[in-house]
Amino acid sequence: MWNLLINGMTYALLLLYQWVGQNFVIAIAIFTIIIRLLTLPLNIRQQKSSIRMQEMQPQIKAIQQKHRDNPQKMQEEFKKIGYNPTETLTGCLPMVIQMPVLFGLFQVLRLVLSTTPQALFELTTRVPASFDLTSLLPIQQQFFGLNLGQPDPTFILPLLVFGTMFLQQKYLSPTSKKSEETSKSKNKGKNQKAQQDDPAASMQKSMQYTMPIMFGVFSLQFQAGLSIYFVLSNIIGIVQGFYTRKIMDEEKEKQAAEKNNRGMMEPSTKDEFTPKTLESGKSSKKAKSKKNNSNNSSQSKRKRRSAKR
Repeated sequence: MWNLLINGMTYALLLLYQWVGQNFVIAIAIFTIIIRLLTLPLNIRQQKSSIRMQEMQPQIKAIQQKHRDNPQKMQEEFKKIGYNPTETLTGCLPMVIQMPVLFGLFQVLRLVLSTTPQALFELTTRVPASFDLTSLLPIQQQFFGLNLGQPDPTFILPLLVFGTMFLQQKYLSPTSKKSEETSKSKNKGKNQKAQQDDPAASMQKSMQYTMPIMFGVFSLQFQAGLSIYFVLSNIIGIVQGFYTRKIMDEEKEKQAAEKNNRGMMEPSTKDEFTPKTLESGKSSKKAKSKKNNSNNSSQSKRKRRSAKR
């Protein structure tokens, strides 16, 4: 299975290299776009799930504080609101799925960009016999004076890997709203305790920093070509995250507008019956005044009769 993955990636990368005029960086860029397109549905689903979990945080914290000593009851309440603690740990799931591709690409670049006779011989066994490999050799390894088959000695690419991955994690793990940030600053001790009660959320927050640092350090030993793949993949992830956020915000605004329109078109019970209530109140007051007048007139007549007698 592993050899099949390596052979397929090697053949695909060499085909792209041949089609784009033997420019290896462009071939890596197209290969990166293809991989991101294949994992796009998973990335969008994961990001929407993260945003939904973030919106449920007030309910989650309330349940945690209420049923802190009863984990079973807490899990039952979580199910009622549709919250699954394991879903908050899926922030790195797209990266985990891409790990075989990353390790495979590391092996492919070692074969394709190497100039040793042993690597070239192994490369011929990885592609179909009908593929004309000799016309592509030697593979162009230089990119602005940088050897794509060796680590970047200037440390520019590792820094770019760290920066772009950090921004991507920020989009995949949305931050809390301003109102929640204000409440956090006021209730710092309570929030620290809530984070201890919610290990999934704290782990998701820690992954936002550990993943970029880890891959930034790895890039110090990666080939420069693989670091370029990381940077391009992260940039695409940032664009995808920005687009997904924008679409979801527009959907929320549209739903809120529709809800307000429905509320304006439905007449309220108070508005319907207020005039009738006022009219009934006025009529009852008039009836009472007429009754009082009649009583007063009858009493005055009785007094006159008694006076005549």
